[in-house]
Amino acid sequence: MLGDNLPSPAQVVSLFESRGIGRLRLFHPDAAALAALRGSGIEVVLGTLNEELPGLAADPSAAEKWVAANVAPFAGSVRFRYINAGNEVVPGDTAGNVLPAMRNLAAALRAAGLRIPVTTSVATTALGVSYPPSQGAFSEAAAGVMTPIAAFLRSTSAPLLVNVYPYFSYAGNPGEVALDYALFRAAGVVVRDGALGYDNLFDAMVDSVHAALEKAGAAEVEVVVSETGWPSGGGGLGATVENAAAYVNNLVAHVRKGRGTPRKPGNTTETYLFAMFNENQKPAGTERHFGLFHPNMTEIYHVNFQP
Repeated sequence: MLGDNLPSPAQVVSLFESRGIGRLRLFHPDAAALAALRGSGIEVVLGTLNEELPGLAADPSAAEKWVAANVAPFAGSVRFRYINAGNEVVPGDTAGNVLPAMRNLAAALRAAGLRIPVTTSVATTALGVSYPPSQGAFSEAAAGVMTPIAAFLRSTSAPLLVNVYPYFSYAGNPGEVALDYALFRAAGVVVRDGALGYDNLFDAMVDSVHAALEKAGAAEVEVVVSETGWPSGGGGLGATVENAAAYVNNLVAHVRKGRGTPRKPGNTTETYLFAMFNENQKPAGTERHFGLFHPNMTEIYHVNFQP
């Protein structure tokens, strides 16, 4: 939504409906977007702003006010899938606010009679080790916060949201990461990890988070991929329309098979594509070119959302 030329919320909801998209993520509350979603049946992952976390963590009444303003008025006609306390805050100077904010939001939702799981989203930079996937572990900087967060998620049967970008792994290390491995086009197993074999980087990255959760004592916590995508321009290595179309369509087909990952077979990986539109108020470069659609709602490339 970081653009000054984007369509109206009603137009966006119509576009979602026309393409059969049944879930979306809002990074922060937006009354116009939530109003447009009323009665659509589209499930919503609703985030807090990162700067709201200190207040939400410190004061239960702040969480009650947040729920009263942003969730309760819409809960009868908007399907909230998760409430997401902060985006990529862990690790960092304010990471200690995340779990108290999650607890206060969960309590406020319960008090309002709303049964909506509360979680947070992290980047894979929260891992200190990610290769091979079985060695995945939270970094020293993140573990002190992530271990109790994982325990909270386990106790509430909520998933951990993780932003997973094979693109950045490839673009940052093209000598080690093959493009076809990142684009789901490898001819066979590329990474052998004990008895498990990986033919795509996405599964390897997701499984490194699974391994980290296991080491944190929370093997039962599911991983939801809350962002993934590939830029279609902006000058970055491999940032082309052809590669973006290949990544996203191959990802959709891969996830829709419902096979899960080598470490967690049979569990469909719930996955959210970043992003709906190119955003002209993002920093110059690839950040402006992750959209599936132009702001005028024409396709940048076609995505087969339906099986």
